[in-house]
Parts: sequence; C-alpha cells; structure tokens
Amino acid sequence: MGHGRTPVRTSAAGAVCAALLAGGVVGLAPAAQAAPSVRFVDITGDGGTVLKANVVTPEGADGTHAYPLIVLPTSWGLPQAEYLAQAQKLADSGYVVLTYNVRGFWQSGGEIEVAGPPDVADASKVIDWALDHTPADPRHIGMAGVSYGAGISLLAAAHDKRIKAVAALSGWADLISSIYSGRTQHVQAGALLDGVGVVTGHESPELRQIFDNFYASNLSKEQEMIDWGRKRSVATYVDQLNSNGAAVMLANAWGDTVFPANQYADFYEKLTVPKRLEMRPGDHATAELTGLFGVPNDVWTDTGRWFDHYLKGVGNGIDREQPVQLKSRSAGGYEGYSDWKSVGATRRKIALAGSSTIHANVDSGADGGIVFLSSILDQVAQLPPMASIPLLPRRWAAVWQSERYGAPQPVRGTTRLHTTLTPTKESGTLIAYLYDVGPLGFGKLVTNAPYTWYGRTPGEPFGVDLDLFSTAYDVPAGHRLALVVDTVDPLYIEHNPSGAQLTFSSPSDDPSYVSVPLREQ
Repeated sequence: MGHGRTPVRTSAAGAVCAALLAGGVVGLAPAAQAAPSVRFVDITGDGGTVLKANVVTPEGADGTHAYPLIVLPTSWGLPQAEYLAQAQKLADSGYVVLTYNVRGFWQSGGEIEVAGPPDVADASKVIDWALDHTPADPRHIGMAGVSYGAGISLLAAAHDKRIKAVAALSGWADLISSIYSGRTQHVQAGALLDGVGVVTGHESPELRQIFDNFYASNLSKEQEMIDWGRKRSVATYVDQLNSNGAAVMLANAWGDTVFPANQYADFYEKLTVPKRLEMRPGDHATAELTGLFGVPNDVWTDTGRWFDHYLKGVGNGIDREQPVQLKSRSAGGYEGYSDWKSVGATRRKIALAGSSTIHANVDSGADGGIVFLSSILDQVAQLPPMASIPLLPRRWAAVWQSERYGAPQPVRGTTRLHTTLTPTKESGTLIAYLYDVGPLGFGKLVTNAPYTWYGRTPGEPFGVDLDLFSTAYDVPAGHRLALVVDTVDPLYIEHNPSGAQLTFSSPSDDPSYVSVPLREQ
C-alpha cells in the first residue's frame, strides 16, 4: 500500500489509553446498577466456543407468557456488563434481554474474528439458547448493539430470518470504507482497535496479519485486505437483509473517527426494509455513552421505541416520523427528512481557480484532530479542530476561500471535491479540509477526508473526485468557507515519496470546485 511514513504504534497510544479507561468506567458502572434478577450463564457458540452471557427477564416472568427477545452483543473490548443498565430498562418494559460477550474478548472463548462467519453463527446460537432456556417469543426477536455489537447485529439479521428488528448504534456497514477510505489507512482508528484488542482479547493469527499488513502499507496484500473486510460488511449482504425484512435503525455521530458517517448514509439508501437513520454530534459511541449508565439518552430512547413498534406492535408513531433525523453540530434540535438525498437539497459550488503547487511530507497545521478527543470537544463545547487560515504555509498547503456569506449557511450532507492534480511522483496522499472561517481568520473544521493514489505517471494530470465525510454544521453570517489541501495528517498514513510536489489546476474545460450541500431554506 505504498510508502508509510507515520509511526503507527505511538501515534494513537494516548487515544488507546483514554479509550480503555473510558471502557472500564462504562463496563463497571452498569454492573453496579445490575438488578438481583440478572442471571449469568454460559452459552455454547459456533464450534463449541463458550460465550459468557447474562439474561434479564421481566419481573414476575414464570414461563406461562412469552416475551419479545432482544439480543445485545458487546462492543469491541467491553465486558458483558456493558448493557446491564439498558437491559434492565428493556426487561422492565416487557422484554427478555440476553447480552453476551463476543468470542475472543474477556472470558468468552475463541479468538477475535472481527464479525467473521463464526461471530454471525454465534448470534444464531445465542438466539437458539434463549428460545430453549427463557420465555422468549420466537416470532418477535430483535438485536442491537454499540460499535462491534452493531456490526454483528446487522450481519446476523442478514443471515438469520428470525431477527425482525435491529438497532445498530455507532456501527459499520462497510468496514473498508470506514478504516481505508480513499485507499488511505485511518491509522489512529486502526491502532485504537488493535490496542484494545490486544489488551482485552485474543487476536486470531489472521487478524494479526491483517493489522501488520495495514500498518506496513503492503500493497501486494491490499486486495486480500479488501476481500477480508467485505466478508465482514453487511453492505455485501444488503440484498439478503432486504429479503429477510428486518426493520433497521441506524444511528451514528458526525465526527465518528472509527466508522465515518458516510458509509452508514450510503448503506441506508440501499435498504428497502422499514428503516431509520439518526445522526448527531460526537465521536465513536459517545452519543450512546450516557445511556450505558442508565441516564436518559436520545439514542437509547429511540431504540426502545423502535423495538416497541416492530416487536410489540405499539402504535408509538415512530414509523410515521420522518425517517432521517439529524442534529447539527452547531444548532439546536432535530431536523427530519424523508430520505438522505433530501438532506443537502441545495448545492453551492466554490470555484477553485488558478494553479497551486505544494510540497509534500510536512504537516501544514491543518489537521483532522485526534481520534475521540477532538470530536468529543466538538460535541460538548462546539470546539472542533482549528487552524489560522491566513497563517497556513502555502508551501505545504493549498488554500481557496469563498466570499463572506451574508446569511447563515446550513451545511448538511456530503461535500464533494473535484480537481485536477499533477504529481511529481507515481504515488501520494492528499487530505482535504473544509473550514468555517471567522472574521479574524481562524478556521473551525467542518469536515475532511483523505485520498491516496498509486501508479500514476509523474507530470501527467488526472482528475480527483473526493467525498468528504458527511456532516451537519451551521456557518454563521459574515463567515467564509475555506478549502485547504495538504499531504500529512496524524489521523492517516500518508504515501508521499520524499521530495514529492502536487500541483492543483483548474482547466477551462474541466474547472475545479468544491460542492457544498446546504439545507433548503
């Protein structure tokens, strides 16, 4: 995969430690609240692997009445106590709830398969066990989870027709588009997952090799990695999922640095089943976090409403609401849309005129931030990564700005970059950033995305089309939008040979631009 230049093991060490500390708190807090009726059990999964699990049943359940079943696979690296607060709430409202530690983590047997076929088979084995050992109704089965649990729940619903409803929170639909978008390794995200897996689980030899090839930028193994990821992506099985008919709720955060919003939105458009898409401020799993402590939480409230309607038949109106619900990173309440295409109903193009040449291998100061930490700051204090646009060194960063806007600009959806690039080397990486620039020239990051190429003829121009990560952000009146392009960002592995230069141009017959989606006003 080219010439990797980022020190991978250390680049995300701080983020890994922070995530492990947070995971410990999340895992322990619900356990302290666990009701005495919780039953801890062993379940035999695929191939005889023992899965550690717990079961919470409605108060007074005596086997004379069947209840809808909800199965909750744990998140990556978290113990089986993760969902106990929510499991108790669901049980109190009339569900049998079974939460289990996925194979390879904590006390469950086996090795980490990253939602591979054994994990999908485990989900069905868990359902089998619940039907045999609890008062669960085989006609009303749902699955839900955060992150890893979300991905496994979606894959299970595509392979097991018994599952009638899914709530997939901060998950993935396309693993490759998540951590290898634009043919660029999202190194902080990868190192975070790897570090947590090493500390809390047992990585399989196959997974260890995938991570090693990922870090080493081993281009000869690229297709092997892509095939491995596709097998673990529900987008590969979307036809099966649609055929099975499970109602699917997807929820994610705009700043998710592990599973970016784009891949969920793209997948949502391909679903023909009853569906709902929710997007909020935050980073990976932070929007759901307070709910794991039992605190009232929008994501978990809507998850309960989703199951109440599609498993119990409750007429709570969730099926009549606008199915796409978005909350801006910089504004107040929720906005409803009939579909994803309606989110950015209007597009405004900013011309990228002239020609600009930058030198590679140096960080210009325009960055996407730090995994978890930056988007959490944006979520709680509306403080995204910032840069002084006038002070960015033009030797290492190309900069274009719009005019000052006389009215607020509600950016909604996916910003697209189109430009013509002439490199001096056959491979390379660029990172595009969109900034909200105030009167003093300080830019707040609106969105970004990386792009990597190989096998190009040096000195020969080619077209670049890049979708930046989807977002919802309100640019105040009197501000500008700025597009910045450079070649180094700590979030990603870059592939620029030493001494490389990139020239961006705007031919008259194919002008360069950035197309910004705006909510219709």
